[in-house]
Amino acid sequence: MRFEIFRHIALFCLLALVQVLVLNHIHIAGVATPLLYVYFIEIFRRNYSRHALVCWGFALGLLMDTFQNTPGAAAASLTLLAFVQPELLDLFLTREQADDMSPSKASLGRLPFFYFTTLCTSLFCIVFFLLESFSFFNWVSWLERSLGSIALTEVLIMAIDTLRKKKERKE
Repeated sequence: MRFEIFRHIALFCLLALVQVLVLNHIHIAGVATPLLYVYFIEIFRRNYSRHALVCWGFALGLLMDTFQNTPGAAAASLTLLAFVQPELLDLFLTREQADDMSPSKASLGRLPFFYFTTLCTSLFCIVFFLLESFSFFNWVSWLERSLGSIALTEVLIMAIDTLRKKKERKE
């Protein structure tokens, strides 16, 4: 149990540093920004304490808000995602799967994992950019930013999970 907390803290710090130092400076076509820190909430194991998950989401969101100058948008979006993540994960699981299963391509399968992460990333990005713009006056820009960021983030998540799978296979 303690090892799991240290893994979460290490991943929290790693994703926060990568997002702040590298990914925040990438804007493809002026609209698509990878928001990789959403991956942190997506990979929490089944039956993880919902209170702890919401606290992790809020803490990471607050940290990202500090560095991205998005007052409350990331914290609210990640807190919402952390709250609904267990239900979204249950949509893609069978009853036979272990209670302490962590979502990945290996545990869910390639297509269900893709659908799960796409659903989580879409929820996060839509709420995040809606809160950031706080209006529907420029809905085309909001839609471009949401869809571009969803696609770019999803590509990175699938690549990272593939690398994670290869690393676990070597160990």
